[in-house]
Amino acid sequence: MLSSARFIGRSFRQNLGRYARYSYSTVAKPQPNPDIFHNQVFINNEWHDAVSGKTFPTVNPSTGDIICHVAEGDKADVDIAVNAAKEAFRFGSPWRTIDASNRGELLNRLADLIERDRDYLASLETFDNGKPFHVAHAGDLELTIKCYRYYAGWADKNHGKTIPVNGDYFCYTRHEPVGVCGQIIPWNFPLLMQAWKLGPALAMGNVVVMKLAEQTPLTGLYVAGLCKEAGFPPGVVNVIPGYGPTAGAAIASHNDVDKVAFTGSTEIGKIIQKAAGDSNLKRVTLELGGKSPLIVMNDADLDYAVEQSHFALFFNQGQCCCAGSRTYVEDGIYDEFVERTIKRAEKRTLGDPFDPNNEQGPQVDKEQMDKILDLIDSGKSEGATLAAGGNRYGDKGYFVEPTVFTDVKENMRIAKEEIFGPVMQVMKFSDKDELVERANDSMYGLAASVFTKDIDKAMMFSQSLRAGTVWVNCFDVFDAAAPFGGYKMSGNGREKGQYGLDNYTEVKSVMIKIPQKNS
Repeated sequence: MLSSARFIGRSFRQNLGRYARYSYSTVAKPQPNPDIFHNQVFINNEWHDAVSGKTFPTVNPSTGDIICHVAEGDKADVDIAVNAAKEAFRFGSPWRTIDASNRGELLNRLADLIERDRDYLASLETFDNGKPFHVAHAGDLELTIKCYRYYAGWADKNHGKTIPVNGDYFCYTRHEPVGVCGQIIPWNFPLLMQAWKLGPALAMGNVVVMKLAEQTPLTGLYVAGLCKEAGFPPGVVNVIPGYGPTAGAAIASHNDVDKVAFTGSTEIGKIIQKAAGDSNLKRVTLELGGKSPLIVMNDADLDYAVEQSHFALFFNQGQCCCAGSRTYVEDGIYDEFVERTIKRAEKRTLGDPFDPNNEQGPQVDKEQMDKILDLIDSGKSEGATLAAGGNRYGDKGYFVEPTVFTDVKENMRIAKEEIFGPVMQVMKFSDKDELVERANDSMYGLAASVFTKDIDKAMMFSQSLRAGTVWVNCFDVFDAAAPFGGYKMSGNGREKGQYGLDNYTEVKSVMIKIPQKNS
């Protein structure tokens, strides 16, 4: 098995290391059994039981044991939260009259509090989600903090224009907040997806009703409490744990919600967009599934490409919407690439996510594990070669062995469907023009990557691949300033960066009659 020192020295330095400012071994203090401070609905800066009185269990995926029971919010709770948000957004309210720079100060204060509680939040994320603690601490928490700080800086800088229109008129535009924003986040990066949603919405002066994923509600609830501690007025941030068909559907169809943002599966994205259209035509942004091609050319640095393609697929237990899940390798290096890839997968360490020697933790729950194992079975039955892994690991928790398939064809389920697990498919190509067609022959278009030393090839692929992000000689490089989103059925709209502000503002034109215009 690959030692911790070797892993952190190579993969971690190349990938997560670019986010981390601190050394895990000398600073981070994991808490394998963290205290649970919040398990209720958060509305109007207060904690409440669900109106129905119902609760649901959240489970430690490493063991299958129940961590605690959490309030099960539904339509009744959403209605109360929306009313609280509407009051917070009322004309002349403290939130509407606060200086834009003060909104930035509040976001920076929230980032400070997350920084203060970084060890605890990383531990809680690992406990509830299953990702390795060192990944949560160096990756998720670092990117979360930077996201809030990035949007804090934008709070007083997204302004309108003066426009030299014809006639004796003074014309200018205002960038105004949309209003009540419903936000529904997934379970694979709970803290980071919460930041991607809250950061731009709050910076632009909106109010939020957020539904957390039922699989991983604990860190999102803790951050809700930090929002109150940071000083956000009551009703500005409201957070509801609950299920999609009840709480999520209530947000998507609510006539007083002005905008809904969703990250999750394409299947649910379609339902949300329809609900928005059937209700009040609320604005919709969707960040959905992916089946991202990763291309390795003959001239690529082979050792580096093997390691990066391994990271691109297996990072976060394969539970990434942008995972490099279709690996295309040019025929001249295919056999050697496959051999090294199999060895790397077999060396991948799997087990307790609080153990720093382990690269991979469990899948998020039994349902996800069973889906992955079913797709693995389909790969074997449809004729792909199972070269590594392919089984459940152990009999406790929801672990799946790092799995590699070769001899994969485009018509197989494992080549078409989003597996969302540690299952790598390696395919051969020889013709670059044909490869572009193969790579783009997917209903998804979230991300893509190419490994080559030839700048002409890099430019050709970056322009021809139909994807919202194209990485060249790297993968999963994220920055709060760089927009992220998909083509085709991977969604619409962009998150992060200045582009992400567009989703949370309305542009208003103001035209004033003046006695005489002077240039």
